[in-house]
Amino acid sequence: MKELAIKGETLSERSRKNLSILDTIRRVGPISKTDISGLIGVNVVTVSNYVEEFLRQKLIFEKELDVSKGGRRPVLLDLNSDCGYAIGIGFNLLNTIAVLVDMRGKLILRVKNERTQNRAADIVESILKLTRDLLAQAKDYKDKIKGVGIAIAGIVDDKRETVRWPEIMDKKNHTYSLITLPLKDIVEKEFNYPVIVDNDATMACFGEQWLSQDVEIQNLLYMFSGVGCGIMINGEIYRGANGCAGEISIYNPREQQSFSCEAGQPCFLKRWELDIGMLDAARKELPSNKSSKIWELCGGSLDKLNLRNIFEAVKSDDHLALDIVKGAARRLGIKVAFLVNLLNPQVVIIGGGLEEAGMPFIEEIKRSVGEWAFEESSSAVRIIPSRLGENAIALGAANFIVREVFAGVKE
Repeated sequence: MKELAIKGETLSERSRKNLSILDTIRRVGPISKTDISGLIGVNVVTVSNYVEEFLRQKLIFEKELDVSKGGRRPVLLDLNSDCGYAIGIGFNLLNTIAVLVDMRGKLILRVKNERTQNRAADIVESILKLTRDLLAQAKDYKDKIKGVGIAIAGIVDDKRETVRWPEIMDKKNHTYSLITLPLKDIVEKEFNYPVIVDNDATMACFGEQWLSQDVEIQNLLYMFSGVGCGIMINGEIYRGANGCAGEISIYNPREQQSFSCEAGQPCFLKRWELDIGMLDAARKELPSNKSSKIWELCGGSLDKLNLRNIFEAVKSDDHLALDIVKGAARRLGIKVAFLVNLLNPQVVIIGGGLEEAGMPFIEEIKRSVGEWAFEESSSAVRIIPSRLGENAIALGAANFIVREVFAGVKE
């Protein structure tokens, strides 16, 4: 098994130039060396030296000649999309998804299962099953797969090798047990591909910037529910000192009673459930609102209630469903406003499954941010639903493998 060349954001000067040139070809190609030079601010001789190596390794190829502006017509360069492939695995609020992408990030294959369990053992088995199922469909691609990216909740260590998974022990009192998972080792031993494990919100944030945003968008946040966010600053993933950045809640089980917020429970600083309390709100209100579309969709049983019921009812303009999602959006908006003031991003992306609550949810977040954030910060930010939708996390993880391949090209 060949290891991927680099880890994290500690990039050499060569790796940075590799990335800059190859990402420009990926986004803009076919393109000439002169145009690459102009776009990235690197002299054309240097660009030519790097391009020669990319051609030798068949990462790119030469296409038809461009129209001449005087003198010899320049050759156009484009990415060799099928020179390699990458697997990405991600979990959102509703689904578990595995994808196979080419070197341009194009989705080739996908496997999706409904998310049912949150126990550590179930998560590991789900990852293994998704990978097996995807590889069963990917027989023609196996020899060119460069690695597997896994995006998962919890605290991922700075070497991307283990995950501290918060497994709930007592939902009523919000007590958790932290379980350490050697996820990288487990998956590498099973499939014999290099594996990178990273945080789900971080990978979704990267995926959105890499695949769906203009290159000028360099400062953005991806809100994975209200429990975590992905952060990119100046075009770089921000992980903090040892990889824990983006956990936007505080938790001390010994001080649960003394730390409370009477107005607007749950407090926006405290640890939330992934759904920002929407299911609890529905369970509380449904017995006295049986005319609600939610009641019909869950078959008149609170035991069968799920988030999809609430989101589907929003599409029917159900009053209870709208009240529930807007209440959650107001709470999330306060947390987003805090982050907008702190980091002054260009874009905040709402994802992780929450985008399926629809535009009433997004618009309420915008209103809440407008009320709570400084005008200078709130007027500069766009708050949008995920463009990659339910695939964002898995696509981010897969494309991070592509990014590692680009950065790791050596002479």
